[in-house]
Amino acid sequence: MISGSRPFARDHIAQVGIGTLIIFIAMVLIASVAASVLMQTSSVLQQQAHSTGKQATQEVSSNLVIKNIEGVRSMTGSNNMSGNISLLKVRVGLNVGSSPIDLNQLIVSISDGTSTNDLIYANNERIYGNVMANFSASSTYDVNLAHLLTGTQADPGANGRYFFTAQKIRDDDLSFSQITPIINSGDLVTIYVSVVSADDQIYHSIDGIVTEGKQKDSDLNIAPRTRLNLVLTPDAGAITVVEFLTPSSYGTRGTITLYP
Repeated sequence: MISGSRPFARDHIAQVGIGTLIIFIAMVLIASVAASVLMQTSSVLQQQAHSTGKQATQEVSSNLVIKNIEGVRSMTGSNNMSGNISLLKVRVGLNVGSSPIDLNQLIVSISDGTSTNDLIYANNERIYGNVMANFSASSTYDVNLAHLLTGTQADPGANGRYFFTAQKIRDDDLSFSQITPIINSGDLVTIYVSVVSADDQIYHSIDGIVTEGKQKDSDLNIAPRTRLNLVLTPDAGAITVVEFLTPSSYGTRGTITLYP
């Protein structure tokens, strides 16, 4: 052994320092991963909150308002009229501040206490697989109304049992057409619902529309003293429900105010 030599000494302090550094680096990595996860989660929650808030706003603000409902009797000449209502004219608008409503997404449910028809807009093919028979996007409302009353097809059947049509009354922004029936705040629209009964099929006209007795049975019967239930269900927003009793007699009037 060489005189004066010393054995190598272990620096335990250095080992502790390296271990601490490794732990520190690991903690930094974990913290960065956690921060990334938190940021991603926060972004997802923000998007969900925005989407939920938008849906909630639509649910609260998108409300159809039924202004009035008139019933029209079928007739031949000026005095020979049906004892029942053959056509409903439902005038609707939107509440102040409401979001626009596309009538293509609206479902109109009508019941006379015995039968119920669930109706969709004439240009909607997504529920029954076909648009209303003979519907024309380029035609005026009265042409499509005539088809509503007289048309039929193999599937789903008579137009009046499955569809409704509409006419704009006030449309300052020109958003409403037969192919894109959009209602905005301030607009007024008439929804036409066929309620032709079997007894009404012998008459030749309904609300000025010449039918020549070809109108199809809607499976509804709106006689005097009938309790009528009407429900409008948009794709967003609260449903609109009205229920009323028709007059005890229709008298000699061709058009009768039913609601309000």
